Amino acid sequence: MLLLPGPRGSTVNDLPQKQPAGEASRPSECRSTGAGTEASPRRPPPAQAPPPVFRARALRGVPGAETEGDPMEAASPAGPGAPQPEALAATDTVAGLLRRIKGKLFTWNILKTIALGQMLSLCICGTAITSQYLAEKYKLNTPMLQSFINYCLLFLIYTVMLAFQSGSDNLLYILKKKWWKYILLGLADVEANYLIVRAYQYTTLTSVQLLDCFGIPVLMALSWFVLYARYRVIHFIAVAVCLLGVGTMVGADILAGREDNSGSDVLIGDILVLLGASLYAVSNVCEEYIVKKLSRKEFLGMVGLFGTIISGIQLLLVEYKDIATIHWDWKIALLFVAFALCMFCLYSFMPLVIKVTSATSVNLGILTADLYSLFFGLFLFGYKFSGLYILSFTVIMVGFILYCSTPTRTAEPAESSVPAITSIGIDNLGLKLEENLPEAHSAVL
Repeated sequence: MLLLPGPRGSTVNDLPQKQPAGEASRPSECRSTGAGTEASPRRPPPAQAPPPVFRARALRGVPGAETEGDPMEAASPAGPGAPQPEALAATDTVAGLLRRIKGKLFTWNILKTIALGQMLSLCICGTAITSQYLAEKYKLNTPMLQSFINYCLLFLIYTVMLAFQSGSDNLLYILKKKWWKYILLGLADVEANYLIVRAYQYTTLTSVQLLDCFGIPVLMALSWFVLYARYRVIHFIAVAVCLLGVGTMVGADILAGREDNSGSDVLIGDILVLLGASLYAVSNVCEEYIVKKLSRKEFLGMVGLFGTIISGIQLLLVEYKDIATIHWDWKIALLFVAFALCMFCLYSFMPLVIKVTSATSVNLGILTADLYSLFFGLFLFGYKFSGLYILSFTVIMVGFILYCSTPTRTAEPAESSVPAITSIGIDNLGLKLEENLPEAHSAVL
């Protein structure tokens, strides 16, 4: 077997023997046998033979090779200007690590998840802008009326769709089996929306932004015990990075002077925010369970039904005086319609995003909604800009990408009746299928 010089670190000048012109390409220089590489009759004189270390390199890894190899067969040492093997290995390691990071963090599924999450953030931004415009321009603060319009839209579309379904998806069948569960779910959803909005009357914007993040650890804890989600270290790091981004945003608000609207009773406002965030977590966990185990139409239809009833009753109790003082015109009506449409889109699209990711990742993604509201507020309400807002947005997005880069796993209990395919983990299912496609395909079959 003929051993040629290695492609890396070998040059003609590095060879210990210079062959005369015209003899380097003669076919009789060496011959191969089954036992190894034998020296040819035209072997250079012993005085010009390669040093032992070169012969050892040439013979290393060649089974049965016992004789000296030709100088052309020995891998020459690296020249003075050639990169050392250790440096080349380190370069290859870094390049391989960068390729793995790129392949893990910038996949199509992660980009799609980011786009869907930011679409939800824009919907929330629309609700915030219209509400603030009603409050500042027309002095209207009617959160329950605005929510009631949204629940009515859900009722007219999704609840009516359930009424025409057959079998176990029929509205009457669902009410007969699970009516009390959906009453609790509707109550949690309605009160979460109401408490967060009402808290702005008692506490500061800074407190609401910070304490609203309390819902994320509550959501993770509920997902652990209710949905049997199992998190990895990277998920906790990602959540910490997102919360750091929220802290940066709050710091930017303080520097920009947006925290000046102090409420009448900060303690009551902070308690309302914590309760609202906890109820949001309960609602989101129930939503994830229903859309992944049952159906999206069932969740939206039942929330529309009981949300309309509960918000309608609460509307008559707490806001009837405010509604009676409204001087309706087309601008006010347009703002109410815009709020209801943004909220309806949020409720309609969120189950789709949760189904392919998780409630926790959705809540991390929509942390950027306040930043979008700020950017619009620069033109509508004269907010002051700070470079920390850009930094905050970047930090939140980094944490969100880190969270989505690694799918969580689902530990179903032994007595669970869930189909076996869910044992691979349904959180970030697209990423899981991408990483382990053959096993997932066989499981599906």
